[in-house]
This record gives sequence, structure tokens and C-alpha cells, in this order.
Amino acid sequence: MPATATVEDLSLLERRRIEAGVLVPMIRTFQAEFGEERVNQLVGKTIREIARTQGEAIRERAHIETMADFKVRMGAGPISEGSLIVDVVDDGPTSYGFNVTTCKFVEMYREMGAGDLGFLLSCNRDAASFEGMAPGLEFERTQTRMQGAAFCDFRYRTPEAAG
Repeated sequence: MPATATVEDLSLLERRRIEAGVLVPMIRTFQAEFGEERVNQLVGKTIREIARTQGEAIRERAHIETMADFKVRMGAGPISEGSLIVDVVDDGPTSYGFNVTTCKFVEMYREMGAGDLGFLLSCNRDAASFEGMAPGLEFERTQTRMQGAAFCDFRYRTPEAAG
């Protein structure tokens, strides 16, 4: 009997495409009924809660304890899958930074007619996910491709690096 595929067998981009296929029509319906601002607040809050829980699960499975562990984890997933093309700009022992220059998530949401929801459904997850994955690590991002910037600026550092 063939092995059963799981959600982990899909790329993150494909998981987000499947999610968006269900969520976008629901969000549009709820926005029309209850107002865009309130619906987006609730969706954003829910997405962040899910992302934090998923980040915690990743931390437990991947045993992320140090900046080096975190860098290994960041090199997996969408970067290794090719969904994100990045330029590493800081690769120190207590800090790590990269710019996302190509983001296939932006393209996917636009193709689905949901470019305006891409940040809410994808980028909105980042801080909460990283907080769950590496709670002792500081994260900063000031811009995203999803919101029209030329690149996303992901910056991570340990508290020692910040001080």
C-alpha cells in the first residue's frame, strides 16, 4: 500500500495556495457582511495565533536553541524550495539578516486576485511564527514585497547583539 501524503510533503507555497483557495472567498464574504476592517483584524489575530503555535511545534521538532540552529532552519522551507530568493546581508554569530528579492507568494496571491490579502495571510505570520520558533531571538522587518517594497528586510539577533 502506498504511503499517505501529509501536509508536510507540500511546499509552503502550495500549502498557502490551498489555504487561500478556501480563505479568500470566505474573507471576501465576511468583509462584505461585517466590514473589511473588523474582519481583517479577526483574521489577522487568528493567523498570528496559528503561526505562533506552528512556530512552537517547529522549535520542538527542530530543537532550535541557538542562532546557528535558527540559521539552519531558515535555510530550509521556502528558501530551499525556491519560493523565496534571498540575499544574505548579515551572517554573524549573534545576528542574521537577509533581503527577500523574489517572493513567489506575492505572485501567487496576485494571480488569485488576492494581492490585497497576501500580507494578512502570509507576511502577518512571520513575527508570531519566529517568536514561537525562537523566543529568545529578536526579529525586525520594516518592509515587504507584498506591500510594494523592492525587498523584504528580515533581521534577527540575539539579545546580546542588541545590547
